[in-house]
Amino acid sequence: MSEMKSSLPGQADDGARADRRSLMAGRGYKSATAHEAAKQEHGPLARLLKSCAAGTALVALARPALAQAEQQAAASAHLFTSSQVIGVSVVIGVISAALLSTLWLVRQRGNLENESREIRSALSDAQQRISQYQALIADKNRRIVIWDGNARPELLGQLPPETGAPQDGEFLAFGLWLKSRSASELEKAIDRLRDEAQSFDMVVETIRDEILEAQGRVSGGRAFVRFVALNNLRAELAELRIERDRLMTSISAFQTMLDAIDMPAWQRDPVGRLTWVNQAYGEAVEARSPQQAINEGREMLTTVARERIRATTTPESPFHDKISTVVRGNRTFFDVVDVRVPGGSAGIAIDVSDIEAVRAELERTLKSHAETLDHLATPVAIFDGERRLQFYNQAFVALWELDIAFLEGRPDNSELLERLRAAKKLPDQLNWKSWKEAALSVYRALDTQTDLWHLPNGQTLRVFATAHPQGGATWVFENLTEQVDLETRYNTLVKVQGETIDHLSEGVAVFGPDGRIRLSNPAFRALWGITEIEAKPGTHIRALGEACAPSYDRPDGWKTFAELITSFDDERRSGQGTLELFSGLVLDYAVIPLPNAQTMLTFVNMTDSVRAERALTEKNEALRKADELKNDFVQHVSYELRSPLTNIIGFTDLLRTPGVGPLTERQAEYIDHISTSSSVLLTLVNDILDLATVDAGIMRLNYADIDLNDLLDDVSMQIADRLHESGVALEITAPAYLGSIVADPQRLKQILLKLLSNAANFSPEGTSISLECHREGTDFVFSVSDRGPGISPDMIATVFDRFATGAKSGKRGGAGLGLSIVDSFVSLHHGDVTIDSEPGKGTTVMCRIPSVNVPHSAAAE
Repeated sequence: MSEMKSSLPGQADDGARADRRSLMAGRGYKSATAHEAAKQEHGPLARLLKSCAAGTALVALARPALAQAEQQAAASAHLFTSSQVIGVSVVIGVISAALLSTLWLVRQRGNLENESREIRSALSDAQQRISQYQALIADKNRRIVIWDGNARPELLGQLPPETGAPQDGEFLAFGLWLKSRSASELEKAIDRLRDEAQSFDMVVETIRDEILEAQGRVSGGRAFVRFVALNNLRAELAELRIERDRLMTSISAFQTMLDAIDMPAWQRDPVGRLTWVNQAYGEAVEARSPQQAINEGREMLTTVARERIRATTTPESPFHDKISTVVRGNRTFFDVVDVRVPGGSAGIAIDVSDIEAVRAELERTLKSHAETLDHLATPVAIFDGERRLQFYNQAFVALWELDIAFLEGRPDNSELLERLRAAKKLPDQLNWKSWKEAALSVYRALDTQTDLWHLPNGQTLRVFATAHPQGGATWVFENLTEQVDLETRYNTLVKVQGETIDHLSEGVAVFGPDGRIRLSNPAFRALWGITEIEAKPGTHIRALGEACAPSYDRPDGWKTFAELITSFDDERRSGQGTLELFSGLVLDYAVIPLPNAQTMLTFVNMTDSVRAERALTEKNEALRKADELKNDFVQHVSYELRSPLTNIIGFTDLLRTPGVGPLTERQAEYIDHISTSSSVLLTLVNDILDLATVDAGIMRLNYADIDLNDLLDDVSMQIADRLHESGVALEITAPAYLGSIVADPQRLKQILLKLLSNAANFSPEGTSISLECHREGTDFVFSVSDRGPGISPDMIATVFDRFATGAKSGKRGGAGLGLSIVDSFVSLHHGDVTIDSEPGKGTTVMCRIPSVNVPHSAAAE
């Protein structure tokens, strides 16, 4: 190879330096070629060619001279003058010059022939040497690429086929058959060779893992790159060099990476001394740089820990354990990995302090979650990566009623399903194997699987199965039995409500928060005279108001409804009122807020009721006026009757006096009848006046302090004649001292007399009536009982009505105003009256009169 390099043309040192200077000066390969041509002008061949050209030029110049000499010699034969001698001399000189030139030319021709022979010999030697070089270049283990300026590069030689190098023009596409790294470096080297005449020697790898040597040189203004396939030792050396570069690059990359991470890493020699540490190690031992930590032998681990690592580490079994040490004044836990290699050992420490804290927190969290899940009402079961039961809560046990011992044995998920199937607790399946495989496919699924299980016992479960990223799955069983039942009942209720609303006589419309109608019933559309299309769901209330405008378009109608339904007030308002449509219909409306920001609008047809009410109002007004006329008439007539009655009674009493004169027996009897009838008539007139006064609301009670014992004595004296006429006895039952009460003495006495008179009227002769009195706090309570025929239940409700008379069963007929007056006077005293009667067992009327706390001298209204 060295012989080849020294014998190539253009490889001389002077030529190479001249070519490099030309390339660096920017002249390129064209200038170098011109320089070579200039050098060849001074060679032997150039000199020979120049001599030949000169000889030819001299012969051409001598020929005219010889012709002129011959002409002059001919002329001299005729002229024998002195000038002929001069001419002859000139001719002789020219001839002599011509002879000398001829002799010089002959000599030069000999020299040219000698030089030509030398050139032919050198050319033969050069061609033979070129043939030898071409034979060397044509070796199958070499290939040369020659660039001459910008011309197309020339390829010489071949490379072995096993290298994978193309034999055609694709050879220069290095990326197709060289590894990317080698191709990139080679292309950069060739660019520097051609642009800057920078030689190179490098080793490249083919994609078939073959090794080639590439050499780049510049010679004779040309750039050469020679590719040589290496064999044997040189190939092994090149492979080792590549492997060394690769290993050095890897080591550098790993050291750079270890310097960048925050995990202390180190390397030791066989005796345990530090030979390399990363930046994190230097920071851990508080060194300014990793080299300082190495030089000073600063150790991060304690001596005990290092001895333990040295004693337990073997090439087959690296050390891997957690070690506690102090770093920057803080106790830190490291996960240490130390490996032994023939040249020493290497290790790395991972700070797991936060991981340990997180692990402890995770354990507490898992425990808390387990306790929480155990108290949930939703059954939960968790399986690990081996599909074995890892956790279950009490709800899971209660749902499936499984044996605790079986569950504590951590059964497989498939085994658990088989157990539930054998107990007939799972849904019946046509293909059990396919169903079970589908259920267990959750362990391979990415998303949560959901399914509904309808159990044989009637329960419905929604099953959620979720796979864990670390393996395993969680099963959650949601009992939907009540929900399904509620949903069924809800759907039924909705349908029933829908049918009910559709068949209501009241108009109903429901609007959403956007003011659009959600539903309406036929009654609503009929009341407002609109079609189903005009009230279809989604219609805005404004459009609905326009459709209802022919029936009612006043501001208190749909405009008000729209404001109430679509308002943005914080508190939703309700409203109600009455509308009278143009058609005469009278509607009662109500705006009712509903949940979910909806609003219900209802309309009730009150036309008939309003008409009836108006009729009743008019009738009531007429009755009220008639009653007023009646009261006025009764009061007026009563007052007018009292004067004649007083006169009649007075004159009757006068006729009874002896001073008027004696009366016959018949006259005396007539006078007694007149007196009795006048008294009854006066009592009736007074009763009518009292009732008229009560009805008119003008009666006033004159309150006074009444001694109840005196009141009873007075009443018993006034009723004695009446009792004697009826043949009835009076029994009064009362404490020795009843005390006093604040009431109207006249009205209270009138109440007692009316009750006793009524009881005497309905009591059989020879019987007695009883008056029982007592005090209950400040209230005066008394009752009057008789042994008469009693009152039937259907008559009790009417005994206090005016003009309700029981004359058929009483001894004396009356106007039926006694009990009505009693009820009115008791009510004026803010008391109450009750009646208890059974047919054939008599009647008892009980009254309660409360005492009024007023001064004795004050008159109460």
